[in-house]
Amino acid sequence: MDPDTEIQFEFFPFIRQYKSGRTERFFPIDKVPPAVDPDTGVTSKDVVIDPDIGVSARLYLPNLPDTPPKKLPVFVYFHGGGFVVGSAFSPTTHAYLNSLVARANVIAVSVGYRLAPEHPLPTAYNDSWAVLEWIASHAPGGGAETLLAEHGDFQHVYLAGCSAGANIAHHMALRAGAEELGGGVRIEGVILVHPYFWGKEPFDAEIADMEIKKRMDGLWTLICPGTVGSDDSLINPVAEAAPSLKGLACERVLVCVAKLDLLRERGRTYYEELKGSGWGGEVELFESEGEDHAFHFEKLNSEKALELMARVVEFANGN
Repeated sequence: MDPDTEIQFEFFPFIRQYKSGRTERFFPIDKVPPAVDPDTGVTSKDVVIDPDIGVSARLYLPNLPDTPPKKLPVFVYFHGGGFVVGSAFSPTTHAYLNSLVARANVIAVSVGYRLAPEHPLPTAYNDSWAVLEWIASHAPGGGAETLLAEHGDFQHVYLAGCSAGANIAHHMALRAGAEELGGGVRIEGVILVHPYFWGKEPFDAEIADMEIKKRMDGLWTLICPGTVGSDDSLINPVAEAAPSLKGLACERVLVCVAKLDLLRERGRTYYEELKGSGWGGEVELFESEGEDHAFHFEKLNSEKALELMARVVEFANGN
């Protein structure tokens, strides 16, 4: 059989990989250009962080008065998509951040990391760290991007993401605790929305559909070929061999879960483990009733999505 047509792994409706290594994505990675959003007045622009490897970001600035206010918190956002789909420049990410930036009055940096399996982990983590270092280079008031240097408050930085993006936000906070980010940057909070964590031992919801469990295990192997398995600390932050959650370099964490999400118990377990870890910060759990994974992107103006947005906005404003 032709290895270019013989399927090695498939997780519909997201991705299919053939034995030749060719990858097909069912979930389109559409991109929209940066612009001034007519509904919110938020201005966005794209920047290239590392042209050699193609790491980039999209910056969002709220509609400011003629006399700019005090400097604004910096909201670093990592998009979801299981590390294999999604984009910092997709219509859903763009619409979400336009709305959030307008409501929270923050500067947002949407991180364009490279995707697996063409770029397996730890590529997404390293790309995301490169963007954080680029942000930190603006903290003394320097750096190449005047929008960020002039308006960003680097003592109030938030790391946030949904699904795989929440996984990245967790690992960036851990890395910031182990390495010097520089620039005097202070990570005030981390927001994990429907975090993509996994593990070897299934929870009840996973036992109810072991076919999904099998595909999720296979997806993880596709994303991280050198993995030790589903209890790899990259995907299971509460595994026995995982670094202590006490190392998170932030003062506050918001964990958001959805009642119908297969990953709900993983998020709740992370919350409980962090609460009992001896970490000195404050952690809160927020649950959306009657909703599934990442529901808020397709239902941006629904009641539950607006409730979730309001809690994220309050958190990013220090409440």
